[in-house]
Amino acid sequence: MKKTVDVSIPVGPVHPCWKEPVRIKCETRGEHVIGTEVELGYMKKGIERIMQGRPWQEVMFLAERVCGICSVVHNMVFIEAMETISEITPPPRAAYLRVVVNELDRMASHLIANFSYCYTIEHETLAMYLLNEREYVLDMLEMITGNRVNTAYMIPGGVRYDLREEDAATLRATLDRLEENLRRYTKMFAGGPLIALRSKGVGILTKEEALEAHAVGPTARASGIAVDCRSNHPTYQEIGFEPVVRTEGDNYARIMVRFEELMQSIGLIRRALAMMPEGPVRGGGECKGGKVRYSGEAPRGELTYFIRADRYGRVEEIAIQTPSIMNIDACTHYMLKGVISIADVTSTFISSDPCIACNER
Repeated sequence: MKKTVDVSIPVGPVHPCWKEPVRIKCETRGEHVIGTEVELGYMKKGIERIMQGRPWQEVMFLAERVCGICSVVHNMVFIEAMETISEITPPPRAAYLRVVVNELDRMASHLIANFSYCYTIEHETLAMYLLNEREYVLDMLEMITGNRVNTAYMIPGGVRYDLREEDAATLRATLDRLEENLRRYTKMFAGGPLIALRSKGVGILTKEEALEAHAVGPTARASGIAVDCRSNHPTYQEIGFEPVVRTEGDNYARIMVRFEELMQSIGLIRRALAMMPEGPVRGGGECKGGKVRYSGEAPRGELTYFIRADRYGRVEEIAIQTPSIMNIDACTHYMLKGVISIADVTSTFISSDPCIACNER
C-alpha cells in the first residue's frame, strides 16, 4: 500500500498573490492542509518609536504612513484621540466631511481587497474591473483633500478644506456611476460558478472561533458578529448606521460583506452630503497633555491608539493596535486549518484582507 507522506510547504514571503511579505508554513497530508503557522517580521518599520517625543504636528503625518491603503482612518483616529485629550470639538460641518472622506477611504480599501481576492482565484476580468473603479474613488479623495493617498485632511478642531458645491455635485455623479457598476460586479461575484467553486464553504470561521480569535471588521461580521466602531460614533449615529452582517463565515461571505459595505458607504456619503450643515470647517483649539485610548473603525476592523502627551502636545508614549494581527491569527489558526487543497491557502488568506504594513508598523 502506498503511504501518504506529510509535507511542510512554505508559501511566501514572496508570492505573486501577496500584497506584502508574509510567510505561511503549511503542514499537509497530500493536498489536505492540517495546520498552518504564520511567520512575520519582514518589514518592521519602528514607526511608534519614531513618534515618541515628537509634537502632534509631526505625529499626524507619521500616523497616516502606518498604512497607505487606510491612511485616512489612521489620520482621523490620531486626531480624534488628541481632540479627546484636549477637549476639542470640531464644528458639525467638519464632522460630516470626516465621514465623507473616511467612507471614500473605506471604499478604496475594500475595492483593492476584493480585487486581490478575485485575482487570486484567477477571475482577472472582475479583478481589473474593481481596480478600475478604485481609481474613481481615489480621484474623489484627491478632489476633496488634494491628495490620493496620504491626505493629512483631519486636523485638531476640524478639517483642512471645505467642500465646494461644484465638487459635491461631481461626487454625487461619481457615486451614481460607482453604484451602477458595483451592483453589476457584485452580481457577477455572487452568481459566478467559478467563484462559488473556489469560495463557498472554503476557509470557514465559525462565530465561536471568531470570538476566540478576537477577529474584527468584515472578517468578524462575515461570521455573524455585529461589531463596528461606527455604531458608537456620534456623527454616524446622526446619519444612521447599522453594521453589515453575514453568517456563512467562509471566503464568499467575507468578500460579500465588503461588497455590501461598498454600497453602504455610498449611502452614508449621500446622506452626509444631504444632512451636512453650513458653517466653518475649523473650530480651533490647542492640543494639551493627557492620556487616552481611542478607537475607530478602519476598513479591516477596530483601530486603537493609546496616547500619552505632555502639556505642549508632544507625544511621550504611543501604541497602535491595528486590526490585522487578530484577523491573521483567526486565519492561520482556524480558517486555513482543514482546507481541502493547498491551492485554497492563498485565497483564504487574502479573504481576511491582511495588512502587513499596519501589522509591522
